[in-house]
Amino acid sequence: MKNPITENVLSECRKKLILAKQDLLNRFRTAQREFTVSEKSGDEGDVSVAHIEEHTFLVSQERMRNQLLEIEMALGRIEQGTFGVCEETEEPIEADRLLAIPWTRLSIEGAEMREAVGRKFAR
Repeated sequence: MKNPITENVLSECRKKLILAKQDLLNRFRTAQREFTVSEKSGDEGDVSVAHIEEHTFLVSQERMRNQLLEIEMALGRIEQGTFGVCEETEEPIEADRLLAIPWTRLSIEGAEMREAVGRKFAR
């Protein structure tokens, strides 16, 4: 299937993806530098606070890792020529959606379909 995305949209999305990747890597490094593992000593309150801080840090790092993976996959789709094609419907993803969320893998219709299936099986 020929990709209907214009070169301007593709170029703009590539730029946004690269900037988002750089930003994420900077945030990742900064968070790692600023996080210090505190001693698990003191009273129960101190230990609880240390555990909560560590958990929050790890959740944040996991989110950034997942986002970085989505960005890398989007850059790969650009290289493969499959960028901008919905994984669910196999139809072109709306240009406005790609410009807003360049790592998206779903059109609005595809996202609604996945959400509906998720709701159906969540019961």
